[in-house]
Amino acid sequence: MTEMAKLSLPDGKSMELPVLTGSENEKAIDISNLRKKTGYITLDPGFANTGVCKSKISYIDGEHGILRYRGFPIEELAENPSFVEVAYLLINGELPNKMQLENFADRISLHSMIHEDMRHFFEGFSQNSHPMVILSAMISSLSAYYSEASGKATMEDLEINSARLIAKISTIAAFSYKKSVGQPFVYPRDELSYSANFLNMMFSVPAEPFELDPEIERSLELLLVLHADHEQNCSTSTVRVVGSSEANVYASVASGILALWGPLHGGANQQVVQMLQKIHMDGTGISKYIEKAKNQYSNFRLMGFGHRVYKNFDPRAKILKNECDRILSKLGINDPLLDIALELEEIALSDDYFIERKLYPTLDFYTGIVYRALGIPLNMFTVMFVLGRVPGWIAQWKEMHEDAKQKIARPRQLYTGQTKRKYVPIAERV
Repeated sequence: MTEMAKLSLPDGKSMELPVLTGSENEKAIDISNLRKKTGYITLDPGFANTGVCKSKISYIDGEHGILRYRGFPIEELAENPSFVEVAYLLINGELPNKMQLENFADRISLHSMIHEDMRHFFEGFSQNSHPMVILSAMISSLSAYYSEASGKATMEDLEINSARLIAKISTIAAFSYKKSVGQPFVYPRDELSYSANFLNMMFSVPAEPFELDPEIERSLELLLVLHADHEQNCSTSTVRVVGSSEANVYASVASGILALWGPLHGGANQQVVQMLQKIHMDGTGISKYIEKAKNQYSNFRLMGFGHRVYKNFDPRAKILKNECDRILSKLGINDPLLDIALELEEIALSDDYFIERKLYPTLDFYTGIVYRALGIPLNMFTVMFVLGRVPGWIAQWKEMHEDAKQKIARPRQLYTGQTKRKYVPIAERV
């Protein structure tokens, strides 16, 4: 028997609302018929208390610091990170066997080239264009080449376009960077792994040989895995909203890229490094900025600390903290910004002010440090986030279109403007 919640309204009426239970015993009150039966809507700025869909893809328990992809703890998936394997898991629902993984990886390699005409698109952007701008525009333009990528696509079309998108976004991202620094494009190489291929396209130049460091490749694989999906965040819900109109997967993902770009979302990792640069250039030490962060009247914000969902330590941050320590030691990195970051982390984890408010270091804090250690330039930080998140976006888009009850997104509002008034001709206006 369905559990019911009773809603009492100011006019004396009441309504019973079904209470739904998720697989992890989460509770949700089904208000889908609220307006139809009562004329009322709910008001929830930022959708912090609103479930917009049912999903089987990722699970978060913010109070206990839990993240799982398709039921698998992120800690286990991070032990021997394989981004392509995790991408397959998210999109298809199960871990692949050896043959399935090989076929999926081969399909991605097969589609890593972009149409040669698209190389000319980059000429239309100024050299100062942010790579995220270029990336979004180029991904959207893929719709012109692959028209079968709509929500009405066959399963085979969906599989092909999933591989195409994962493959080509890596190439486009690397080309976007090359455009920003005025270097020639480096074409993908089918014999390389996904991460190795991207690093080669990013950092190799015709003038000298490029030797891939396996330690850097491993760190990049881990970073991509940790960013692969994260429930209904701003960019993911944007992909779903745009996709709900039957927009194709490329247009939907392009919209997600733009949502991710904001400094309160994917751009936070870039903000962390910019904060560290500011502290370093000031030269007065960290204590000054710790005190400013505690001062409610200060406009300074300690970037990379505190998460909207996690009220405990972000499980991804725990993993990346260990990786941060490992890769800095392996590479023998000597960077004053990294030294500041590590000192800042130590203070924040021991200071009662931050502990009481649960302002733990987030994934973004360590991401910025690791990217810098790997040699990833600052303007590419958010692009790297995109590379990791694409499988999750595809999975969410696919799941939405497989749901027979899915409707086009159409939120309501509480109108607070002028009531009805009469139009006055311009000659009569005071």
